[in-house]
Amino acid sequence: MLRAAGPVLDGAAPGASPLRRLLCAALVALGALLGLSAPAGASDRIEVRSVELRPAADGDGLALDAAFDFDLPWALEDAVSRGVPLYFVVEFELYRSRWYWFDERRATASLTYRLSYSPLTREYRLARGTLALPFDTLGEALATLRRVGNWNVIERGALPPGPSYWAQVRMRLDTAQLPRPFQIGAITSRDWTLVSEWRNVPVRSDLAR
Repeated sequence: MLRAAGPVLDGAAPGASPLRRLLCAALVALGALLGLSAPAGASDRIEVRSVELRPAADGDGLALDAAFDFDLPWALEDAVSRGVPLYFVVEFELYRSRWYWFDERRATASLTYRLSYSPLTREYRLARGTLALPFDTLGEALATLRRVGNWNVIERGALPPGPSYWAQVRMRLDTAQLPRPFQIGAITSRDWTLVSEWRNVPVRSDLAR
């Protein structure tokens, strides 16, 4: 006799054995758990909003301007508020195209930012090399971190005219500089994975000289 079709809420057919019902319930629970641990969405990643390679303001080589968009996941925001510094790295690579072989990497540069919080002064600090700026709120510090301006990435004369060049840039959280206990947690938790895709940087022909 045919049984009328209809929705089965627990995943097991009516009249199924208790063991089968238990297995179906376990699969549903596992699916829900995997859904909670799915890869981070766009809000948990860094997005490269804009990027431009241009002559440096001082005339010495080429500089990069870039804008990034991201928010700190709760785990990172909580860590900073507890005094754990976060290190963000902006990486730049420039290549010369070659039809007969792999493209040649001609220049690389990296820029490291240190984001920290001092419970004593109740200030956030964003350091770039020897320069450190204080901020009253985390939002203000992140607004500055999201923009990179006039960053000299290529020295004068590094691009001989003629060949075709292309470049790329990205930003990432450097988990290798976290305290050891947090490095272990970063391996297993997606909240500690904050990185952008490599973004192509237009290299105009007039920049090679």
